[in-house]
Amino acid sequence: MAELQSLSGGSELVVGDETPRSLDKIASLVDNRIRDLFECEIVKWGALDDSFVRPLRDLMNFALAGGKRLRPAFCYWAFVGTGGDDPDLNVLDAAAALELLHCFALIHDDVMDGSPFRRGSASVHARYESFHQGSELHGDSKRFGDGVAILIGDLAFVYADRLLEAAPLKARQVFSELRLEVNFGQYLDVVGTARRSFDVSYATKVAIYKSGKYTVERPLHLGAALAGANESAYAHLSLYGVPLGEAFQLRDDVLGIFGESEKTGKPVGDDLREGKPTLLYALARDRASVRERGLLDELFGRENLDAKEIEILQEIFVKTGSLASVESRIEELTELAIAEIHLGKFNAHATTELERLAEFVGHRRS
Repeated sequence: MAELQSLSGGSELVVGDETPRSLDKIASLVDNRIRDLFECEIVKWGALDDSFVRPLRDLMNFALAGGKRLRPAFCYWAFVGTGGDDPDLNVLDAAAALELLHCFALIHDDVMDGSPFRRGSASVHARYESFHQGSELHGDSKRFGDGVAILIGDLAFVYADRLLEAAPLKARQVFSELRLEVNFGQYLDVVGTARRSFDVSYATKVAIYKSGKYTVERPLHLGAALAGANESAYAHLSLYGVPLGEAFQLRDDVLGIFGESEKTGKPVGDDLREGKPTLLYALARDRASVRERGLLDELFGRENLDAKEIEILQEIFVKTGSLASVESRIEELTELAIAEIHLGKFNAHATTELERLAEFVGHRRS
């Protein structure tokens, strides 16, 4: 695996670009592993029934359609940082497993939220709803689309498990904990959205468990487990991963309300229409005037919000200082993570790469 070996060399930031070069290199390796897996599976299952080809190919294309591959990168650099021998095929399989688990989460999340778009194109359930309508099939098109999307998400979940079959017991235990946390985090998100009443503490818990831990901390632990790291390494990685994971989700929340659709791949304002339990909203509601709170109660969570109404909510987040506070919190968490990773006494090059990843997570615009 000469490609993996080359990652341990220099990988400075591209001039004028905030993306670390190593992130692109890891993404390429992970994409190739996913492509190889599904090309074999398409041949295998297509020989039994050609109807299996479509969902497998759609899952492969969805996995390869975008994403920054942050989870594989955190896994890889924790593996190197805690003494993993480079090259190692197990870490590449684990990196691909993390991406497929992410696909599972995204596909199911889109079904639960009724999101029509993902990664700049139609979401999986929307695509199969259109397929049902265009093929003049029997039954309800929406139910068909949702059902197939759930099954395709389940396939991603199973293939992620398969990629980790040869991993050490400790790594599989970490992966199991990761899967539990992301499901419980999603439950907190669903319940918070339904209640339409939550505070800063609840919003922070959602940010950590829905996305933060499974984006940063657990991928770090997975890499460490593959390297056979000692217990103290996990503690140091958590001191870096937990604050950075929270910063990641807070940045996602900001981009979901103030970002650009062509960069984020999803319609701006969806979190407002769905009434998501974010820190941005919790802070704004705490600080809002009577008039502003009335507007929040009236507009937040309304499914048919138009562009003007989204602007009204954006203005409230700005005027109450909610946006500024969240930006400050992201900066604080990112700086904390960077300080902690330098205290961990990890491999020097891996430490540098994890610092660059932290900067990227805190300041990204997509």
